[in-house]
Amino acid sequence: MRKAVGKAGWNKELTEHEQTIDDLKFNNYKKEIFLDSDTKIALISSAPSDIERDWFLTNEQMADARKKINEEVGSRRLFCHAIFTPGQPGWLDKLDAALALKPESCKGYTIGDNTHKDISRYPWRMDDEKVAYKGYEKMVQAGIKNVCVHKGLFPPGVEKQFPNLRGFADVADVGQAAKDWPQLNFIIYHSAYRHVGGDPKVALAEFERTGRIAWTSDLADIPAQYGVSNVYGDVGQLFATTLVAEPNVCAALMGILIKGLGVDHVCWGTDALWTGAPQWQIEGLRRLEIPEVMQKQFGFAPLGPADGPVKSAIFGDNNARLYDIQPKRTMNEIKGDRFALMKAEYEKRGPEPSNTRYGYVVPNGPIDHSVFA
Repeated sequence: MRKAVGKAGWNKELTEHEQTIDDLKFNNYKKEIFLDSDTKIALISSAPSDIERDWFLTNEQMADARKKINEEVGSRRLFCHAIFTPGQPGWLDKLDAALALKPESCKGYTIGDNTHKDISRYPWRMDDEKVAYKGYEKMVQAGIKNVCVHKGLFPPGVEKQFPNLRGFADVADVGQAAKDWPQLNFIIYHSAYRHVGGDPKVALAEFERTGRIAWTSDLADIPAQYGVSNVYGDVGQLFATTLVAEPNVCAALMGILIKGLGVDHVCWGTDALWTGAPQWQIEGLRRLEIPEVMQKQFGFAPLGPADGPVKSAIFGDNNARLYDIQPKRTMNEIKGDRFALMKAEYEKRGPEPSNTRYGYVVPNGPIDHSVFA
């Protein structure tokens, strides 16, 4: 299963290297994340399944990996999620066990089993008072502040296959949950961008026609509609999928999120290693700008320079605030740890980054370079 997921959707004609399970293991993870990218701290995540053996990583495995890396390097380089699965038999007891591992945040998939959508038996709504709210209560009691929720990645083609899950994939359940639980921050992964897995030209046509992109625009509307300030957008697959394939869509998505949620509520994420090495996305955001015509037409603010306040907030300041990281103190703590020493030696000898990128590429299509500064 995991091998199949790793290979899903990649164009074999573009590379001789087909993603394998080895690309997702520890050694390559450490190289791609900490040696070949500017990432300083990472968050280990996973995805659940109704079939127990098909969890990408169990909560215990994530916590063990966090412990292994942090002890190895002598600083706090890795955080981890605790996956929660509302509705599954015994899920509240499993959540108790997961919270005992002291995760930095929790993560759920409202469509249930994202890996086996055909058999997903326990989809759930974020605003379900009888189910999900019982989990939130436990999280608050355990001191958890951040609840990450997978949304989007459900293009029309997927909806046709699994119409029963359509109502669980969008953000219609986010606003009320955020209003009822102001103690929690709801970080919507991929910013609910619907079209991952589909042709990004569909999203571009939708934006040109309506000025909106499903379901990211709906997410951006929530603070004004519900009067809440605890809803965040993670860029994850959104950025990885659109930056190269349809950069105008990427620019529009960033403009929509910043305008609706606020620049202090848009969080960096790369979904690496699924998307390959993270550095190409980092370099991409550094260069990305919303075209002036788009700024004027839709009232989008410019993204500005790579080290300016907008991109600095998205790259790290917002996540640092959410996870109680003190940037200056943390940088002092990690500058002499084992990863820092390894990276210095690695760069001295001559780095060999893979620059690997998996994902959608427009076949024989031109790239609009006007969105890159």
